[in-house]
Amino acid sequence: MSIGKPAKDPKTGRFLPRVPGVGTPIGAETPARTRARKAVRSKLGELFLEDMLSAWESRGAAAIHALIEKSPHDFLKAVASLMPKDVNVNVNQIGEMTDEQLLERIRKLDQTIKPFLAAQGADGAGDGDRAAAEQQ
Repeated sequence: MSIGKPAKDPKTGRFLPRVPGVGTPIGAETPARTRARKAVRSKLGELFLEDMLSAWESRGAAAIHALIEKSPHDFLKAVASLMPKDVNVNVNQIGEMTDEQLLERIRKLDQTIKPFLAAQGADGAGDGDRAAAEQQ
């Protein structure tokens, strides 16, 4: 068995898995080799995704419509698989706020609505501050 060539099973002709330290110098599985494998895998992944994007851009919408017509059940399964598993539907988060957060929220709301209250007046008649002064 030579260094660099993988060993084959003499009966089946299949390649045998490499055993570190057997027939190879110590440290033969170098970090450079591992980096090269990762680089190839990364490049392959990039090319695959580019091809998928190209296919999607050319036929994605048509494929979805064909799937809906041919197999609506599979379409719904695909849509469901894209949905997040955990969804926070707590719209009212006031119960989880600290006292300081509540006070800050009240102050911000107060600053936001002051101009509207001044323009509308306390009774909502639209006379603003003048209505209060005339009634006194």
